[in-house]
Formats: sequence, structure tokens, C-alpha cells
Amino acid sequence: MNSTGLSSMILRGLLGGGALCTALSLSATAQVETQKTETHGEATKTVKVERGEIVYVSGNSVVVKMEDGTLRHFDNIPESTTINVDGKQLNVHQLQSGMKVEKQTITTTTPRTITTIKTVTGTVWHVTPPNSVILTMENGQNQEFKIPKGQKFTVDGQVTDAFGLRKGMKVNAQKVVEEPETVVAEEIKRTGVAPPPPPAPAADIPILVVMAPAHPAPAPAVKTAAAEPAPKKLPTTASELPLIGLLGVLFCGLSLTAMTIRRITSLFAS
Repeated sequence: MNSTGLSSMILRGLLGGGALCTALSLSATAQVETQKTETHGEATKTVKVERGEIVYVSGNSVVVKMEDGTLRHFDNIPESTTINVDGKQLNVHQLQSGMKVEKQTITTTTPRTITTIKTVTGTVWHVTPPNSVILTMENGQNQEFKIPKGQKFTVDGQVTDAFGLRKGMKVNAQKVVEEPETVVAEEIKRTGVAPPPPPAPAADIPILVVMAPAHPAPAPAVKTAAAEPAPKKLPTTASELPLIGLLGVLFCGLSLTAMTIRRITSLFAS
């Protein structure tokens, strides 16, 4: 490190805003000791949950309908982004419409304080109180420092200011800087639930199904008129007069026939 760079570092850290005027040495890295410590406070966590349903997937673009009914378009999703669905990590090309998805953003905020202690040790070569001092470092090189207001030096275990410095004194100057800061870490968890499978097609249902009952029910009784018992003797409903008439007609016919035959016989006989 050149002298200008080292001077700037000491300006900012060691002497609390004092400027190093002219560096008389080319290197004094070994003369500056730096110690840093970190103190962490209590961390706080916040969790943000976003839920929705995938309604459209095309390439690396996904449209999600959020719980509040709004549509959000996520474009150019990297393939390294995955969603845990039933224990499987699915990338954007494996997503399907109808999937329920959830995104948890866990933000952890941790306060911490970085304490930096820089120490320079050297022998006073020349002092112009209260503005500047030139120190001869342990490597024999000289450096001039501008002394900030209120800066103290330790000489043989005694604390003094710039007015108490004398040539040849071996002094130690130390600067403690505390820098509070906040460390914010984010963790994102993506989970999903696959859509239910489509319903199985309905089986063919016959138009009419006739099933015989296990036990046929008895036929309902039908009331019918009681049959009248057959009479023991048929009643007389007709007389013998027609039969006698029929016999008379038959005999008349026979008589006429005989007479005709007799006439024909007598005719041929003459």
C-alpha cells in the first residue's frame, strides 16, 4: 500500500476525521493494527403469506388468481425457481392450471454493531500542537498526522494530549469506531397442491333394467262374481212341435217323389 492510501485509511479510522498531511514513508502497513468485533442484538422475524390458484401457464409465464380475486402475471420465471408439490420440486414447466400455490416470505432483521479499533505506535519526531505530529514508525519511516480535536495519546502508561508530546517520546494512539447497522435476510418458501384428477367417465347405463324380485309377491285378489252352480236338471225350454212339422215335410217330399217315379214308369210302359 502506498503512503497516500495508508494516510487516507488512518485519516478515516484512526484519528477520527484528522487528515494525514504528508507521508514521509513509502509503507507503514505493519505499524497499523486493526481489530474488529461484532455484537448482535435480538433478531425479529416477519412472515408474509400469499396464496392463489394458477389459471394459465405458457412457457416461463404464469398467471395466478390471488385470494383477493386479482390476477398477477409472473413473466420470465427462471427454471431454478421451484415449488414443493407433494414432496416434489416442480419447475415452471411442470406447473398446471388449477394448482393451489402459496408463497411465504420470511424476513429476519438482526441489529448488530461493528466495533473497529485501530492503533498506531511510534516515536515523536516533531509535534506542532494541537494540529499535527510526525511519528517515526517502528520500521524507521516517518509519517505526519493531523491531530483531531480531543485526541489523546498514551506515553509510558500516562494519557496526555498533543501539548504534552515531546520529541523522542514513544506514543500510542488508538481510535475506536462503533458502526451500528441492520442485517436483513430473506427466505422464500413456495408450496403447492396439485389439482384433483378429472372425474372418471360415466359407465354405460342401460335404458331399461328389469330385475326379477327375489320373492314374487302374491297376485292381488280380484273379486269375481260367484259362479252359479249347474242345475241338476236342465229346464224344459222347447216343445216337440217343430220336430213333427219337419217330419211331415219330409214325408210329403217322399210322397211326391214316389208319385213322380210312378208316372215316369207308366209312361215308358205304354
